[in-house]
Amino acid sequence: MRRAITEPHPTDTLIAARLQALRQQRALSLGQLAERSGVSKAMISRIERAESSPTATLLGRLAAALGVTLAELLSEREGPKAAPERVHRLASQPLWRDPELGVRRRQVAPRDAAGVELVEIELPRGAEVRYPPWGSQPYRQRLWLLEGRLRVAYGDEVFELDAGDCLDFGVDRALAFRALGRGGCRYLLVLVAG
Repeated sequence: MRRAITEPHPTDTLIAARLQALRQQRALSLGQLAERSGVSKAMISRIERAESSPTATLLGRLAAALGVTLAELLSEREGPKAAPERVHRLASQPLWRDPELGVRRRQVAPRDAAGVELVEIELPRGAEVRYPPWGSQPYRQRLWLLEGRLRVAYGDEVFELDAGDCLDFGVDRALAFRALGRGGCRYLLVLVAG
């Protein structure tokens, strides 16, 4: 029986191209990136060929090893613009979904000239995403919990947030986000590059 050949999802193709370009810009071999990120060479190769849909945790490990934000792996590079966009329509905001956990990440507004970007995250009930400390360029972020309950582990500190709570933290320590309670949660991240 022949297996049907399926086309990769457009997001997987974008991630493949961005990962490969960022790795090559930094003159890293697959082995060097694997060593830095703790992700196997085989998996990185499969992602770069758009043969695998990476999870949020795996993308976080790769982004940390490359010293970039997740947004830089999940969106196309934009050239210089004459004037910044003032309106970012919902339909044009890139949306990515974790193939295993169902986590949804929407790039509400890309990084602007001040180094600020907005990202909306939805975690399904019980979902947990873990990230290592970021590599060479740690940055600050604020999380505003819009719906549900969320536990954030920032290194050894643990915060349990309710809707409306806001947390200020960096990516200089290991991070874990876990949806608490009966439903999932939704939050806005405001990232500020250093």
